Amino acid sequence: MKKLVKLSLFLYSLLVTVTAVADDKVIGIGFQKGSGLLSVLKAQGTLEKSLSAQQLKVKWIEFPAGPQLLEALHAGNVDFGLTGAPPPIFAQAAGVDLLYVGAEPASPSAEAIVVAKDSPLKTVAQLRGKKVAFQKGSSSNLLVLAALRKAGLSMQDIQPVYLAPADARAAFVSGSIDAWVIWDPYLAAVQHSLPVRVLADHQGLLPANSFYEASRRLAEKSPAALNIILNQLAQTGAWARANPQLLAGIIAPQLGLPPAVIETWQARSRYGVVPVSADIAGRQQEIADLFYQNKLVPKPVNIRQQVWLWNPK
Repeated sequence: MKKLVKLSLFLYSLLVTVTAVADDKVIGIGFQKGSGLLSVLKAQGTLEKSLSAQQLKVKWIEFPAGPQLLEALHAGNVDFGLTGAPPPIFAQAAGVDLLYVGAEPASPSAEAIVVAKDSPLKTVAQLRGKKVAFQKGSSSNLLVLAALRKAGLSMQDIQPVYLAPADARAAFVSGSIDAWVIWDPYLAAVQHSLPVRVLADHQGLLPANSFYEASRRLAEKSPAALNIILNQLAQTGAWARANPQLLAGIIAPQLGLPPAVIETWQARSRYGVVPVSADIAGRQQEIADLFYQNKLVPKPVNIRQQVWLWNPK
């Protein structure tokens, strides 16, 4: 029976992949609701216009977090997306042939380890033996690892609880976990709705960019389209920096969050797509090496070999 189930899953995966890559005129873009420039680009509809000259269409697919997005990229359901720094490292170690095609600047306060306001925990060092929830393989995985290292601890010193954002929030509210590691806009939402306290964020830790990733299929078959997407994102980033109120007006309806939550989130967000320079790739390699040294990924990965150089207009 188990062999039959595995065979069925394999055949389903194969069918999905064949279906996904069969239409070279459709580009699948993975995004996280309300998060980053891709959500703005989707709402504005400008990318569809830009790609129509290439006889290409866009298919938008929503994901709860970066690891799930890159699983879809591996399956061929997505050609392009944005994640934090760790998801592509985990994906590379699992054999996903992704390309780093662009980077967003680090936002040190846009992610944090939070505890209840009345929690006895006052420092990261006091997390020893405690239940800490985060999405495995996500940017929050990096934050907890880096914060623990700075406090002289390791992942073996805590009880990791691997949960997606919605499940982690429920566990946090119920008190079944001691701390929650989460990113914006979830962080801003919980700060405005629950009595919480920030134990640590990325301040003083290894800077971590967010990355735009693409499938090799897209880069090889439609490099012009990939350039269009990145240049469109760069233009959208410039617009976002110049129009924070209009940006909030686009994002708020997508999330159904109060204006105060959006304002908190946007005040600590940084937008600006840039090519993956040697310095950026080097920092990502440091993060990859850190995960490998802590036995969180099964093998070392090479970041620079997976960089696709984009030449902005």
